[in-house]
Amino acid sequence: MARYMETLTVERGGFRIKVPESWWEFDVRPESRDDSIRRMVNERVEQHPELAPYRDTYTGFLQKAASDAWKSGALYCGCMAESFGGDIPITGSVTVSLVGGRTSEGAPLPNDPATIASQLAVKEARKPGDSWRKVTTVDIPGVGPAARTHGIEDIPVPGDSLNRTVRAVLMQTYIPVPGQEGKVALVAGSSQVLDLADSFFDIFDAITSTFRFAD
Repeated sequence: MARYMETLTVERGGFRIKVPESWWEFDVRPESRDDSIRRMVNERVEQHPELAPYRDTYTGFLQKAASDAWKSGALYCGCMAESFGGDIPITGSVTVSLVGGRTSEGAPLPNDPATIASQLAVKEARKPGDSWRKVTTVDIPGVGPAARTHGIEDIPVPGDSLNRTVRAVLMQTYIPVPGQEGKVALVAGSSQVLDLADSFFDIFDAITSTFRFAD
């Protein structure tokens, strides 16, 4: 899991971040996502012709996922899917979103790291195999302090009528946006490969540490 020395710098409106060169982008931008997703699905079908009957299903699902991600504030999503000799690929993703909130009176919520951290819930595992969450503050080089959660969490499946969840390794870092009251850049790393949680925490921390606001 240490094979990510070569990096690629990604720049979007207002920020830049470095991800491993072997990762690929899941395009969520409205002006390009539909064509990008169609090309991606076509490439996969060429590699695996048995998927051809499901081409439209995959395309529609991914386009909706990209649309939902953009509406929720996502600006960038980087993904990995690599095989290290096993039958099941190692997968993970990092998403950068711009989010904010307001009080019931309409005032922007505080975005200073200490206040955010105080409002994030810690969760202790009662027995082995339970989900858990830790809350800390970290210092992003060149950016400053930020609130962070990391743990093994049960994430609700969006739009699922049965309220099902997916258990995942999850790290979320809340970085205050300079000059924008109540706004934070949320850098979220996730993977469903629970056995490699510690390795993914290291990877997500390393990627997040490269986050910078654009000049």
